[in-house]
Amino acid sequence: MTVTLNDFLPSRKKIIEESLPNFIKYLEAPDTLKESMLYSLNAGGKRLRPILVLATLHAYGKKEELGIAVGCAIEMLHTYSLIHDDLPCMDDDDLRRGKPTNHKVFGEALAVLAGDGLLTQCFSVIVNEKNPEVTAEMKIRLISEFVKAAGPEGMVGGQVLDMEAETKTLTLPELEYVHENKTAKLLMFSIIAGAILADASESDIQYLRTFAFHLGIAFQIRDDILDIEGNEELIGKRVGSDSSNEKTTYPSLLTMSGAKEKLAEHIAEAKSALGNVTANAGLLEEICDLIASRDH
Repeated sequence: MTVTLNDFLPSRKKIIEESLPNFIKYLEAPDTLKESMLYSLNAGGKRLRPILVLATLHAYGKKEELGIAVGCAIEMLHTYSLIHDDLPCMDDDDLRRGKPTNHKVFGEALAVLAGDGLLTQCFSVIVNEKNPEVTAEMKIRLISEFVKAAGPEGMVGGQVLDMEAETKTLTLPELEYVHENKTAKLLMFSIIAGAILADASESDIQYLRTFAFHLGIAFQIRDDILDIEGNEELIGKRVGSDSSNEKTTYPSLLTMSGAKEKLAEHIAEAKSALGNVTANAGLLEEICDLIASRDH
């Protein structure tokens, strides 16, 4: 059945947001900890990463329910990273998704522990998936890919590189390397997770890695543009934080016009890679255009 992106996004976002709290609220854990975890988890957001899992399954004509647990696990890990990213020792932000950041509400210590809780619990969500179509072999591969995308070889390593780059002027390859790790690899895992669950061919998975790399870099370029041109009410956080932290960004390195050209190049490369997969990738192609033009 053909579905438009305008229908897909809100309906799948609703499914994810209805599912997420169930992985936290029944835990045998201190109520204050669960409250802090749920505060950030329920704060909204695009839910792009879990939606990419479902969109990839949809592209292969597979049941999207296979990806709900994995999608929620990714969103839990992403949320932990935002809680920690907002801390005074990192980006020191007061707002996230239009609401006070976790440490502003619960204090720094509980915010750190809420992030820790989400980080560790997300792996349990994948391991304990009950759907018999999600095999043990799939779970092992998912966990292995997830660790690489999120840990020292991925997002955490990228965050360190990003911090070390403050007050330095990076070259374009250096900047892309930072953002490949900090941003692109978790987006890449979202797509690869959907492909693993869809039992896609290894050839398709390699093309999807290339697609996801370019999509992730495009996402970050658009983020850099919005940090200058964006509407704070739509974005839900203060604009200009990259400049105040003296970070190299695509606009600072390439000019705003050059950053927009580079964004278009990565979107074109993403679509080119997508053209090689055997799936019906129309929805994923529409997501490329959404990322290129998003306003928040």
